[in-house]
Amino acid sequence: MPTFVSYDGTELDYHVLGTGRPLLCVPGGPGRAAAYLGNLGGLDTSRQLVLLDPRGVGDSPDPADPTTFRVDRLVADLDALRAHLGLDRMDLLAHSAGAILGTLYAAAHPDRVANLALITPNLAAIDVHGTDDELAAALRNRAGEPWYASARAALDKILGGDLTLATFHESRPLFYGRWDDAARAHAGVGIAERHVAAREGYFAGVTLDAPATKAALTELTAPVLLYAGELDAMVTPATLRTAIPRFPDATVVVGAGAGHFPWVDDPTGFAAAVNAFLG
Repeated sequence: MPTFVSYDGTELDYHVLGTGRPLLCVPGGPGRAAAYLGNLGGLDTSRQLVLLDPRGVGDSPDPADPTTFRVDRLVADLDALRAHLGLDRMDLLAHSAGAILGTLYAAAHPDRVANLALITPNLAAIDVHGTDDELAAALRNRAGEPWYASARAALDKILGGDLTLATFHESRPLFYGRWDDAARAHAGVGIAERHVAAREGYFAGVTLDAPATKAALTELTAPVLLYAGELDAMVTPATLRTAIPRFPDATVVVGAGAGHFPWVDDPTGFAAAVNAFLG
């Protein structure tokens, strides 16, 4: 497994799939190993995917200093990986909660990002949040599903602060466009009890300075892809459209019939859209 040494001496692991121009990929969760990204719907046929396991997650060890789990401090890990790969500027893809890290990185180092793809992203770093009405409307679209009642009850627990693995697994049908065999197989990938410290430490003691981040992003020359799943209740297409003005050059793409993991619901369509964006 390839590794690199970050700024504080912590040796972190990453995975490489495919060949071509590197695309650095940041997983979400937080605290989910990069294995759940798979090959991102077949993107590895056109790009070299560099899949980071953040500290304390997957094949990367726990850090000596638990405060380094914080998302703002993980920016330095991402830049250390960029330097390790010998890239002056990098193409960066970040999913879900990982998009907070991707956004903070772009704000801190706008000259080091060539393209930024934010997939069903959490945009708390720039103070973009879905409304309760948007969430409720999106959830109503799934109300006819046989699993809806139990999954919705679990989601309500999560939103209330219950981050146990039991509620995580019970809520999973709501995060996919189809709760089929592929979704069931994917739902548990990259999940482990060991990741609790990384998950809880991601936001521990963090103050996201959205005005400062938005101001820094005015220096970003890289185009930004904001990719939404049509059926994603967590990050609705409407929410992402409100984020367009926060970036100098942003485009929203909506994956038809997709949920929070669009490369699982529609791998061909997802890969084609990201490839078209990256060029």
